[in-house]
Amino acid sequence: MIFAIFIILIAIQRLVELYIAKQNEKQLKAGGAVEYGKSHYKWMVLMHLSFFIVLIIEVVTLERDISGIWPIWLTLFLIAQSGRIWVIRSLGKHWNTKIIVLPDADVVIKGPYKFFKHPNYIIVATEILVISLLFNAYYTAIIFSLLNVWMMMVRIPLEEKALKEHTEYSTVFKGE
Repeated sequence: MIFAIFIILIAIQRLVELYIAKQNEKQLKAGGAVEYGKSHYKWMVLMHLSFFIVLIIEVVTLERDISGIWPIWLTLFLIAQSGRIWVIRSLGKHWNTKIIVLPDADVVIKGPYKFFKHPNYIIVATEILVISLLFNAYYTAIIFSLLNVWMMMVRIPLEEKALKEHTEYSTVFKGE
């Protein structure tokens, strides 16, 4: 029962985030924004959707229970969620699940972006691991952590290329 409630709450959260992303996408594109990574985006969406499907299958079929150290995993999950909200608020209208860059926009260097170039990807990696381990879904943790690393090897360079081509990203992050 706890697992089902947890998954439903995350699904609702993700749907709200997709709505926000779609609204931001419309606004950005109306302002002349450019989209990168259309070819890999569908694979990223499939990976994230598959994560939840495989998680559910592993927990249900292998009768996984909540971890004995669930307070630690839940605390880490809540910290990650706080980070997610911080990222969304810091990027404002520029936050999206796609790579959409508004030419000549100011590079965001506030919030978690003061400390990391790509904090959202750190949060996603943390979530994949923590959500899986919260319910002892070790196979899901391993498989999707590896798939996420592979996806980030594609996505981060493409995002940096887009930012360098359309903003002062290279100047803001020179020497890194």
